[in-house]
Amino acid sequence: MKNIVILISGRGSNMEAIVNSLAAERWPARIAAVISNRPDAAGLAFASSRGVPTAVVDHRDFADRETFDAQLRTVVDGYSPDLVVLGGFMRVLTAGFVDHYRGRMLNVHPSLLPSFPGLKTHARALAEGVKFHGATVHFVTADLDHGPIVLQGAVPVLAADTPDALQQRVLQIEHRIYPRAVRWFVEDRLSVDDGLATLTPPEPQWWFATEQA
Repeated sequence: MKNIVILISGRGSNMEAIVNSLAAERWPARIAAVISNRPDAAGLAFASSRGVPTAVVDHRDFADRETFDAQLRTVVDGYSPDLVVLGGFMRVLTAGFVDHYRGRMLNVHPSLLPSFPGLKTHARALAEGVKFHGATVHFVTADLDHGPIVLQGAVPVLAADTPDALQQRVLQIEHRIYPRAVRWFVEDRLSVDDGLATLTPPEPQWWFATEQA
């Protein structure tokens, strides 16, 4: 039985998708805690309603990222995590924090990495005229929005798309691929060799949506 700790900053819709998938599919795991850097994060109420322990480490209480990350690490480690999941956690983590959870921390980014790391990915994708856009689940490394790619999901970019419309369709993709990637980790199917994440036994590490998705 693996312990999963999920970090959020807001609603945590990906956290909800993971919690719901774990319960429906009966993974050999439990959500040990949902932790937020914001006391008003809406996802905390959802987690509590599902009987998941919650905690807050408010980044505004700390003078710098290093001291915040040190306290966050102490709180996270109190739940003995096998996996740390970033579910819309809107903080840049220090290299020391990332290294502590190397190989056992996942993130989802709203683009088809390595394209469009950073912010405003949907507007940038539209400005570049790409024909497909999507989301990437990857292991977290000290390089922001880089790391071994576990799973990617893509949607076609439509002529009438706005950044908000594209964001909503990509978010639906995230809700499909993130739980799948977490389950692969829980089932000990993921490994990283020479910077590449592989799945055993193999199956497609991508997902394509229809135009209506």
